[in-house]
Amino acid sequence: MALSQDEIERYARHLVLHEVGGPGQNRLKDSKVLVVGAGGLGAPLLYYLAAAGFGTIGIVDHDTVSLSNLQRQIIHSTARVGMLKTSSARENMQGLNPHVHVVEHAQRITAENALDIIEGYDIVADGCDNFPTRYLVSDACYFARKTLVTAAVGQFDGQLSTFKPHETSPEGKPWPTYRCLMGDLPPRGLFLACEEAGILGALPGILGSMQAMEIIKEILGIGDSLAGRLVMYDALATRFYEAKLAWNPDNPLTGRKPTIVSLEQSNYLDR
Repeated sequence: MALSQDEIERYARHLVLHEVGGPGQNRLKDSKVLVVGAGGLGAPLLYYLAAAGFGTIGIVDHDTVSLSNLQRQIIHSTARVGMLKTSSARENMQGLNPHVHVVEHAQRITAENALDIIEGYDIVADGCDNFPTRYLVSDACYFARKTLVTAAVGQFDGQLSTFKPHETSPEGKPWPTYRCLMGDLPPRGLFLACEEAGILGALPGILGSMQAMEIIKEILGIGDSLAGRLVMYDALATRFYEAKLAWNPDNPLTGRKPTIVSLEQSNYLDR
């Protein structure tokens, strides 16, 4: 599909890049990306996906905007306190780029609806703020054979990786899953939530922007994928670290003897 004159001007800095050009920009325009969470990570991620010209962007979030969100969730505003985060984000995204189609999933993602939601998209980004949802989204992406770009932040640090265990690494083994990194789902309360521990507001902006970059790379097929790698960021030291991730043959989802064969087996959100 040919780009309109407005799109040609809007994406001019993409179009002159050899790695993007017209074909790449059309690929972004034809792509559908799902973002789970319109909070600290989702805010910059959604803005940059809209700015980049993704044709369809889905947002999953059941929450409403609160005043305490605005220290880091820059896609929302004071005037939208009390509004659904999906609606607040959609208004700002379409204000930035009217060519983007935004789909609101104003609901909690669960084992019952995850596959139905995810199957309508080409790639998934997880920007949620709790372990049960991260495990659920990761497992659902495996069953739906969708690539997942996930990030997480603490008070002054963050991490980022890409998971595509439905594909095979150059070594002939499956790429690792989130379960290969984290093991079993930790019990609720083991780690402090953001409202208890605190978080420096600019930190999720950095990781969310990096998520957007990795999604663009995956759709365009450029650069080095983060599959099999974990990037960690120490904000106070201004340092990045990288660790290799390997497939765990004993993990219950994609191991040699899998015991998780459907999402209904685990009460993710009850943990």
